[in-house]
Formats: sequence, structure tokens, C-alpha cells
Amino acid sequence: MPLRILVCLSLLAAGAAAQEFPLRVASPDGSIVFTLNQTKQNALAYEVSYRGQPVIAESRLGLDPQNQPPLAANLAIAGAAPGSIDETYSMKHGKANPLRARANTLLADFHEKEGLRRRFSVEIRVFDDGLGFRYRVPAQPSLRDLRLARELTQFHLAREGDSYPLVLNGYRTSYEDSYVKLPVSSIKTSALIGLPYLARVPGVAWVAVTESHLENYAGLYLKRGTGRVLEASLSPRVDDPSLAVIRATPLETPWRVLLIADRPGALVESNIVLHLAPPSRIADESWIEPGKTSWSWWSGDYATGVSFKPGMNTETMKHYIDFSAEARLPYMMLDEGWSAEVDGRSRDLTRTNPALDMPSLLAYAKQKSVGLWLWAHWTFVDMQMDEAFPLFEKWGIRGVKIDFMDRDDQDMVGFYHRVLKKAAEHKLMVNFHGAYKPCGLRRYYPNLLTREAAMSLEYAKWSNRVTAEHNVTLAFTRMLAGPLDYTPGGFSNVEPERFTPRWLNPEVPMTRAHQVALYVVFETAFEMFADYPGAYRGQPETPFLSAVPVTWDETRVLAGEPVSHIVIARRKGRDWYVGGITNHEQRTVALKLDFLDAGEYDAELILDVAGAPAKTKIERMALTRESIVNPTLVSAGGFALALRKR
Repeated sequence: MPLRILVCLSLLAAGAAAQEFPLRVASPDGSIVFTLNQTKQNALAYEVSYRGQPVIAESRLGLDPQNQPPLAANLAIAGAAPGSIDETYSMKHGKANPLRARANTLLADFHEKEGLRRRFSVEIRVFDDGLGFRYRVPAQPSLRDLRLARELTQFHLAREGDSYPLVLNGYRTSYEDSYVKLPVSSIKTSALIGLPYLARVPGVAWVAVTESHLENYAGLYLKRGTGRVLEASLSPRVDDPSLAVIRATPLETPWRVLLIADRPGALVESNIVLHLAPPSRIADESWIEPGKTSWSWWSGDYATGVSFKPGMNTETMKHYIDFSAEARLPYMMLDEGWSAEVDGRSRDLTRTNPALDMPSLLAYAKQKSVGLWLWAHWTFVDMQMDEAFPLFEKWGIRGVKIDFMDRDDQDMVGFYHRVLKKAAEHKLMVNFHGAYKPCGLRRYYPNLLTREAAMSLEYAKWSNRVTAEHNVTLAFTRMLAGPLDYTPGGFSNVEPERFTPRWLNPEVPMTRAHQVALYVVFETAFEMFADYPGAYRGQPETPFLSAVPVTWDETRVLAGEPVSHIVIARRKGRDWYVGGITNHEQRTVALKLDFLDAGEYDAELILDVAGAPAKTKIERMALTRESIVNPTLVSAGGFALALRKR
């Protein structure tokens, strides 16, 4: 629950304020200004500036209901209530804790001057590192139900610059594709852009577009209109693709979020997506325990030096439970194949695969102090959660990984909320795969630890698409939305030019140090040890992987840009962990440690070995805030640094 909330809406002051366009609200430090105005065609529009320079040029606002005129033009201001928010709250997991949300606000009410005389509002919150705005539609005779065909929201980038769109084939998507680097106006108008969307406004700022508090609504995408104008596009309903949303009024839309800063790393540090989400809806969060897990799926049916045949059977799963206990991992994940088959597929969540002795496995895991997670296809979760989730609670299962949704229309968004509510009732944590991007849902359902929504390491099993450049770019794009279940830890490391995809015991086209660094670079509260247990046993990097936290008190991006490289530092208590990865260019990083407290730290530095991608060298030393470390990252390489306060 929030530790301190101060909300000042200043209604009396609003009554004395000028009820005329333009309406402005600035960030607490004054660097970001959001301006509401009207176009020459009397349409509602907004602009955003950063340090006095335009970031978002005149951009349209409004809603387009079915069988009614757009709710967007010929408006009069009915009221304008400025205010402020200063809120401090804690969470079970994330990249910072506690968190402080400090913003100036404006609630602008409008009514149409003629016609249906409908009413709606625009609510704005401007932080020092970005802003959010949303529409509010009150109940009214002409809009008892909103049948929304589309949003009219635009994002008109003020200058031409590089951007990093995730171009998708359609709205039925798992977001598993490559981010590309393109000038804004070079994006095809037919392209569907997934969020977050990152762009650079040269000489002014870096800007990212995403959304927060997606609930009972359709997921947001972008399409390029004329020039540098990006237009909102909502995921259509399955039952009626001409509509995106059907809802009774009153209602609030999700927040349309703009992250704004002078460097891309500051966007990674931002927590605005969480700030704009509601507080936790779970009264007792004591059972929510982030942690790491072993996982049998990624390495395939592979094992060496064992007496059993590897596969989805009791002996193999006990083998992975043993490793979790040895490596001090609190969990072990049973992926597809644990449950009984329906029509030849592993689906029925109330019955187990005959090759698995579930009671024996549950007892064995309990004896080893290892919690079990279970994989499930979303269609069977949808059909069986009322039966399966109580059964899982009875078994002592700790969490469920739910897969293959591949949609974010209004109905599917509702499914996510129903799952998390029901899972919380039975003390189950959740990991969504085949998922849409995070939108702050983990704040109000903190039993949601992580989700995929990215092309992750699994693609190394069947393609050459997961590269070092892709990993760097994910950190500056997808990770802006929230936790990323990338499933790192591939220890069969080869040079990119020697890499060959394979399903069994897969290789990875990055160095060992790169894979280790990902445990710091990528944020997630449920982290995989993706590879086979034998790949980790006896390896000098394994103790670091066991020790690195999955929840953080502070995050700082120290260097880097998309595609090129990133160096990120995260603090847990008094200790810091630093991870750095590079693309296919070798580079040496001058790493200043001036973010440390005074005094000495015991340091462990894991470095690449040139010409030996599966090897690292580990250096141990004492360091202080005056120290400078100069790690060299080879092609597709990285480094990891642990700094433990003496």
C-alpha cells in the first residue's frame, strides 16, 4: 500500500483560472510542458515540449464512436482543474523500491458547442521524465454505452530522426519479432507498430510511446500517417472487427504514455508505467516470492551421464529439482507435457501425464525446498481455471506459466485480469508467454512476476534471429514497458559466424559473459536458468548467477544506445550489480563507480576471453567510488560485475 499520498486538485484555484485555450501543465522541474489547444479546424489537439524545444508537434486527440460523429471538435472548456500528485509506494518486485511518483496534473472537461452536446475529459499527469494522458467519458444520455470504432490520438514527432519500430504482421501477435532502425518517415504507412515505440528527436530528446492501465479496453498500436505523424490503432474485437471497445459509461481509457529524456538510458530507468497504474488489489502479498528457476524445455530432451531416459518423466524432473536445490534456486518449471493429452496435445490441467508421478514429484520437491511451476495453454486455463487453480493450490504449486494468447483485444485483456484475480485467490504467481507488452498490470496484481512479449532466447533453437544487437535493442525498447522473461543462461557459446540453430542442447551466438550479464541487464522477477543442469555444474560463473537478485532497490543506466551497447547498474540493499553487453563490435568501457557509497566493496568481475566465447576470466579486487574499471567486451560479448559492500 502507498506509504504517503498527497493529491492536490486545487478546485477553487481552477474556478479562478482562465477557461480558454491553450491549457498548459508542466512537470515539477519545468522541463516538460504539455499544452492542450485547438487546431485551425477546431479539433482538440496537444503539443509537448522538452526544455523549451518541441518534442511532439500539434497532434490530434479524440474518440470515434460507432454511428456517431467523432468526439473531438467544436469543443468548449467546461472546467480545468490543475493539481499535483506526490506518492510514495512499495512493491514486491521491480527495478526500484520504494518508488516515488511526483507529477503536476490537469483534468480538462469539455462539451460540444452544438449537436449532441456530448461531454468528455482529458486527464494529464506530467512527471519529470515523461507524461501520461487519458480520456474520461461520463455517463450521459447520448453515450450510455461507448461502442468505440477507433481512437483519434496522434503522436506527431517534431523532427525527423531515427526510430526503432517493432513491425508486426497483425493484431494477433505475440510481439516476437525484430526491432528495426528506421527514420520515422521511412516507416511504411501499412506497417503495424507494436509498443513500446522508441524514437529520437535530434537535438532535443529521446521519446518512447507506450500505455499503462490497460483494463477492459483494447491494446494500443501505432500506424504512420502523413510525414512524422503516428496514429493510434486499437486491436479489433474478435466478434466484431469494426469495433475495438464496447463499454458502458462512465469509463476511463488506458493512459497514453510518453517517456521523455535527453538520453535513452533515462527512459529505461523510468517507472511512469507503474506510476499510472492503480495500487495493489491483493490484500495479503506475503506469499508472492520472486526468484529463479531451472527449466527443462529449452535444452530439449537432453542429458548426459544419467541412468534415465530424458523427457517429461518423473526421473528427469527430479534431476532438475536436484539442480535447483544445489544452485539455491527456489523453483523448478515443468513446461509443456506435464498434463494429460487431449486430442494428442498436452492440455487437460486436472490430470497428469502418465509418465509423471505427480504425488511423488510434489513430495520430492517439498523435501528439497523447491517450489514447482506448471505450464498451461491459455485455452484450457480459460476453460478450467475454476477447477485447476484450487487443485494447484492443494498440490502446493507456486505458479503458472500461461502461453499462446497472442492477442490483446478487449476480451483477451479481460482474460489476463480474470486469471490474475483467480490465481491470487489460490496463492498462485503468474508468468505470461505468447503475451502482449506489459502495461503496469503487475502493480495492481503483483502476483504477475513477468511476461515474454519479445523474441527471446528460445529462437536460437530454430533460427539465427536472436543476435547480440537484438539483445541490446530489447533493453532500450521492449524493457521500457516492464519485466522481460527472455530466459537467458545459454552456456553452449559460439561465435556468431559458427552458430547453427538446433533443437536439442542449443547453442547461443553470444559469449558466456554476455549471457551472464543478461541476468543484470534484463529486469524480471522470475528468472530462468535456461540450459541443462550439467551446463552449469562446476562452472565458475554459476555462483554469480545464483547470487544475483531478481528484485531491485535502484536502477541506473550508465552508458549505451540502441543497437550499440548498454551498461546498467542495479542496487539491492548495499550491494550493486553491473551488467554490460555489446553488439558485434568490440569495445572497451570506461566504467566510473561514482554511484557507490563511501567505503570499500569486494568486487567480482566476469570478463570475456578473446577467441574463446564459452570461457570467461574472473577477477576479484577491492574497489571504491573513486575507482574506474575498464572492461573490454569482445564481439557479441559482455561483462558482469558484483560489488558487495564490506
